[in-house]
Amino acid sequence: MPPLMVGFDLDMTLVDSRPGIAAAFRALTARTGVYVDVDAVVARLGPPLRTEIANWFPPEEVDQAVTLYRELYPAYAITPTVPLPGALATLDAIRAHGGRVMVVTSKHGRLARLHLDHLGLSVDELAGDLFAEEKATALVAHGATHYVGDHVADMVAARTARIPGIGVTTGPCTAEELRAAGADTVLDDLTGFPAAMGRWIRLA
Repeated sequence: MPPLMVGFDLDMTLVDSRPGIAAAFRALTARTGVYVDVDAVVARLGPPLRTEIANWFPPEEVDQAVTLYRELYPAYAITPTVPLPGALATLDAIRAHGGRVMVVTSKHGRLARLHLDHLGLSVDELAGDLFAEEKATALVAHGATHYVGDHVADMVAARTARIPGIGVTTGPCTAEELRAAGADTVLDDLTGFPAAMGRWIRLA
């Protein structure tokens, strides 16, 4: 069996970033005058920022809006974000089994690092700006043995990397959707992760 290296998505898998992201988008609206339905945004977290921005800004303004949002993000989004239930205990359980942890997220890596540092979530590797199949590159490069996520695209990432995908229903996708996308295991949230470790470690 290869050394245990568990990859995690960030938003709505390890952390509840909805209040912070909503605040950052409200700040973006205040700066640009472009309306963004923040309730709709936070209900479908997962895809890259550029994809969401394109729902509200004309194509020629998307790049500028992405840059401005990322400039505003540290001031508005970091403090309101909290760990999801079981996140800290899950990382501790992996380390107790001699494992390592990585985060692979569609969020910009610098912003993801701010969240991790602020919340004291210690990880061994971090890869940002990756979505769906793109995440598999980082998972394979760092020897991930499992990938945990809340979105069907995360299960696509695990399948592409040929490792077990573990779904959590703390994000926008249902258990049925996660299983249909290839999840080997689906949990309500990370509180069930430590107890289930023995079962899914065998999946590798």
